[in-house]
Amino acid sequence: MSLGRLVKLQALTTKPLRRAYSAAPELTQIRHNVKRSDYANLEDKDIAFFESIVGKRYALQQDLQAYNVDFWRSVRGDSKLVLKPGTTQEVSAILKYCNERKLAVCPQGGNTGVVGGAVPVFDEIVLSLTRLDKILHIDEITGIAACETGCILENLDNKARELDLVVPLDLGAKSSCHVGGNVSTNAGGLRVVRYGNLHGSVLGLEVVLANGEILDLMSDFKKDNTGYHLKHLFIGAEGTLGVVTKVSILCAPAPQAQHLAFLGLPNFDAVLKTFKSAKRNLGEILSACEMIDAPTLDASLQHFPLNSPISGFPFYMLLETSGSNGTHDLEKINKFVEIGMERGEIIDGTIAAESRKMQEIWKLRELAPMALTKDGYCFYYDLSLPLRDFYSIVEVMQKRIGSLATRVTGFGHLGDSNLHLNVSCPAYTDELHHKIEPFLYEYTHKLKGSVSAEHGIGFIKKNYLKYSKSSEAIAMMRDVKKLLDPKGILNPYKVLN
Repeated sequence: MSLGRLVKLQALTTKPLRRAYSAAPELTQIRHNVKRSDYANLEDKDIAFFESIVGKRYALQQDLQAYNVDFWRSVRGDSKLVLKPGTTQEVSAILKYCNERKLAVCPQGGNTGVVGGAVPVFDEIVLSLTRLDKILHIDEITGIAACETGCILENLDNKARELDLVVPLDLGAKSSCHVGGNVSTNAGGLRVVRYGNLHGSVLGLEVVLANGEILDLMSDFKKDNTGYHLKHLFIGAEGTLGVVTKVSILCAPAPQAQHLAFLGLPNFDAVLKTFKSAKRNLGEILSACEMIDAPTLDASLQHFPLNSPISGFPFYMLLETSGSNGTHDLEKINKFVEIGMERGEIIDGTIAAESRKMQEIWKLRELAPMALTKDGYCFYYDLSLPLRDFYSIVEVMQKRIGSLATRVTGFGHLGDSNLHLNVSCPAYTDELHHKIEPFLYEYTHKLKGSVSAEHGIGFIKKNYLKYSKSSEAIAMMRDVKKLLDPKGILNPYKVLN
């Protein structure tokens, strides 16, 4: 193997997923047999009030499918009104009115979620936060950035990089997802192994409660030990406790050197041994550790104009290093790969140091979810599992599902035990759905895993929260919900059953 070798990948152009899959899914309320709660119905007087707040231009009543259907086209609501406030005060006025009238509200950011958390189930008013997109400030000395909730993650990261900083969150959907949505779902992403999750990176929030009260929890300090840390209630609450309108987040110094190893391995035991070796031999410079199986790679190569530098292996790993000394880091990653090859744990691989080549390799992993959707329809699952059982659950599902699926695949973040299990098929069928659920969640519970590692619960997983939370914990969650949103107007039918 030549460690500097890379096959030149073809230029990639992708169309938005909505264009590729224009057919709208069945209404969620019908597919899942959901009963509407006793919320008020939208009336002309309500629309007139909202128009007085945001203006007619930002009170949309036509062409609403993009707001009623999720990015992956798995759920569909029936909202008749989309509001686009431009300030926190407008959000406050809208929620205060909705609370008084008991009008249900569905907060929505970039609509890139995969569990139906950001689209209505019935006719909830969609509160689109796309206009709240300003970057407020970035302090190049402390690394603290503040932005509005609708700021696109990639835009914030690009601005941070101008100051030699990086946002400690990187997702495949970074060009579309909103920072507020990331916070509301406690998004994980590719570099949790390096930077941790958002509970550690978010310093402060501004949140509008269901009654319209503006709760200022913004902070520019890493250390603030004054009373209850209320911000953590809203990180990962999926818009059910309040609407996040501003975020303060601690950025990290931008790495001065990065390298990416793409490795082929003979079996999953070799994957585990290679991960252990990476933690030991790469240590402080390890910034990402991903695993993808052969069916996942096959899907990416089939549906997108990509080439892989290596092929023919059952498992692949992407290991990224980020440090301050390129020569030192390259020596370490070369030595790490050599050790793995001597042990027979790594069969082939390549190392890239040039930015364009690293991006091309990353696309093999980042485009996998979209590639699987191009099979026709895909059931996505986001699980936390003990590493020893990380892939066994994929093999169990492959045997259970058999020819009902086009592919049953597994890929994910080894560094934080987060598996993305996927079942693709020509079209949605109840037969396949019932073959997967609840068996998959019961099996995850048996392994003492979590039914949601980073995507949240949303609508899709609310019936399965019991497999990861005790009845006492769920009861306390209900109490918090009743305290902050007694009329239940915020994102109903989500998270809690």
